[in-house]
Amino acid sequence: MTKEEARSLPSELGVVKIAEEVVSIIAGLAATEIEGVASMSGGIAGGIAEVLGRRNLSKGIKVEVTTEEAKIDIFIVVKYGARIPDVAWDIQEGVKKTVEEMTGLRVSQVNIHVQGVQFPHKEDEEEEIEAGEVEETK
Repeated sequence: MTKEEARSLPSELGVVKIAEEVVSIIAGLAATEIEGVASMSGGIAGGIAEVLGRRNLSKGIKVEVTTEEAKIDIFIVVKYGARIPDVAWDIQEGVKKTVEEMTGLRVSQVNIHVQGVQFPHKEDEEEEIEAGEVEETK
């Protein structure tokens, strides 16, 4: 069975082919909606695409699609202070539900790989403190 045949969903009227890139984009968008996810981790290739001005919606996602199921690996950076097991669980549930609803494929695995933690920027903290002081003086 070729890779192209593996992505085909037979129906009465013909065949529907879902590209792995489509599943990657759906999974990536669903994952970034989860609270606690700072960004997707795309490695060197993803970083080069961003530098060149191209936004890669499937950044940080690896997908294997067969005739009836999908296996998804997601590489993320979490926000400092977020509880990693909760963020991972929410991503798994959200991605599985979204991909299954949109594609009709059964998602057998959603593997989460935490690649880093994003710490708040010092300037952001100072701005928040200054804004709080301004409000107190009014």
